[in-house]
Amino acid sequence: MAQGLEVIEIETGPAPQAAVIWLHGLGADGHDFEPIVPELGLPAFLPVRFIFPNAPQRPVTINMGMRMRAWYDILQLGGGQEDEAGIRESQDFVEGLIARETQRGIPHGKIVLAGFSQGGAIVLQTALRQRKRLAGVMALSTYLPLAKTLEKERAAENSDLPIFMAHGKYDSMIPLDRAALSRDALLALGYAVEWREYPMQHSVCPEEIADIAAFLLRIL
Repeated sequence: MAQGLEVIEIETGPAPQAAVIWLHGLGADGHDFEPIVPELGLPAFLPVRFIFPNAPQRPVTINMGMRMRAWYDILQLGGGQEDEAGIRESQDFVEGLIARETQRGIPHGKIVLAGFSQGGAIVLQTALRQRKRLAGVMALSTYLPLAKTLEKERAAENSDLPIFMAHGKYDSMIPLDRAALSRDALLALGYAVEWREYPMQHSVCPEEIADIAAFLLRIL
């Protein structure tokens, strides 16, 4: 438990040397990406703790106010006004998970933040503002939230953070063009973005999983 929210953990071996904090998308839960862990095929010499937190239940405006697991409210499709309070609340939650891992013996430099869709937005929001260098961030089928505040708030310690961004060419939830604009905004600020496109919709595909595994091996 962290800040009252449930987290699901999978360790690929005893005495983990690294941690991946992986956030799910809107309406899903921490179990959503559990099946990916064995598919990554990480080597036995690199035991990793995967942490899959559950987002809190909250009303979501675009879904007629229905309560569901969400890292923040979505006020309208395609951008526009953002739920800044909700985004920053979830940033605080992820920072609590980072602190928890360091207390368990995993250094900041061996912690990766990963997220899909809404979860990807939160890990970008969090990682680029951290005052201690992380291992990297994986932003899947997502976009950069609160983009206008990043230049003022970003941390120099993570100015060269490895960023893996992946998106489906046929994504109708978050169009490829919107993700590309986020990529370009990060590049303009000097971030090193590894960009991948796949012939898929708002989902994950085997080729992407292989690229994720390669990225994790490289940064860890």
